[in-house]
This record gives sequence, C-alpha cells and structure tokens, in this order.
Amino acid sequence: MLPKQELPECPVATTVELIGNKWKLLIIRNLLDGEQRFTQLKNGIPGISQKVLTDNLRIMEEEGIISQEVFAQVPPKVIYSLTEFGKSLLPVIDAMAEWGDNYKNNLN
Repeated sequence: MLPKQELPECPVATTVELIGNKWKLLIIRNLLDGEQRFTQLKNGIPGISQKVLTDNLRIMEEEGIISQEVFAQVPPKVIYSLTEFGKSLLPVIDAMAEWGDNYKNNLN
C-alpha cells in the first residue's frame, strides 16, 4: 500500500489516484467476478495491451488492491484476485454502473 503521506488529502482525490484510470476500473470490474489468469483478464478488456495490463496489475498489487498467486510449474501459472481491500470497491463500481445505465437510458 502507498504510504499515507504520499496520498492526496482529499478522499475523492485519493480514490481517483488509486482507481482513476479506465484500465484499473475494468480490471477491478472483471476481478469482482472472481480470480482470473492474465490471458482471461486481457481477453475480457478489449483494447488493452499486454504492457498496459502488466503495468496496471503491478501498480494495483503495490497499492494493495489485487494479489497474485504464482504457481511453480511449466508453463508458469499466475492467478490474480482482489484483496479484501480491493473487494471493498464493489459499492463504488456498482454505483458507477448504475450511474452509467441511468445516463444511457436518459439520452434522447
């Protein structure tokens, strides 16, 4: 997790700092359904490159949002999942989904 002194003072800014790009949000959305391997995540997020996915997974792990389990086998097997802290984002993601649905339904 990031040290408290490195986070913005405003709680909204802190949330944006941690999950504020579209890739992180989509990774979280997909992992809310359960653990996934790298390829499953990549296939479930159209338009994301391998590098961007790798970079975001690494950052989210450092922030304590996701965890990875590495299995010592050939070929290597890595499973990503949300930490308990990451799972606490469910109401945020649900609120965003509801807002997005309402927005789309109110367009002319």
